[in-house]
Amino acid sequence: MTPARRLPLAAAIAVAFLLAGCATPAARAAPPVTFIDVVERDWHTDVCIRTVDADAQLLRVTVGYEGSNYLCFGFGDRHYLMSGERGPMTLLSALLPGEGVLLLTILRDTPAAAFGKDNVVRLDVDAAGIQRLRAFLNRSVQTNASGAPVSLGDGPYTGGLYFGATARYAGFYTCNTWTADALREAGIPILGPVLFAEGIMRQIRDVTETAP
Repeated sequence: MTPARRLPLAAAIAVAFLLAGCATPAARAAPPVTFIDVVERDWHTDVCIRTVDADAQLLRVTVGYEGSNYLCFGFGDRHYLMSGERGPMTLLSALLPGEGVLLLTILRDTPAAAFGKDNVVRLDVDAAGIQRLRAFLNRSVQTNASGAPVSLGDGPYTGGLYFGATARYAGFYTCNTWTADALREAGIPILGPVLFAEGIMRQIRDVTETAP
């Protein structure tokens, strides 16, 4: 698993300068056809979809890992996650705009079994929502001149793979901001801006508690 690290004090200070704003959540009137899982890993969040809900374009990131049941996507700072450096300067540099990375976790078991059921929230998604989420995930994967996903090698644990991300990481666009964008595409009502995992998890737990 990715080592858990709390954001430095400088990140908390930076939040104080964030301009207030809210995103209008998409209404979900259609019946659900599938579900997604949101995983909390201390300060970080992942979005997991069933492999059967991925399209051919998205499945290109799973070559060599056939037989999976879930694909979990997380966004982060490329230098921080891939360098292995965890000093204060590396943490502070993550507040500045820099290249992003996607960490794909390929699972045969459920996200709840892999990460602990208390760390996972399952959300129903309708047909339009899963289609928009697929499109968002495909847009998030950086591709080369021939259109192939930009692979950056193995992740920090078995079943983990790094890919280049089209989004850039910064103090005001974190892994959790990216997760919030993904959930909005899926039709989940997430108000923003969101920087921390708690802001994601609190809102989606409210969604599951108020669902009919």
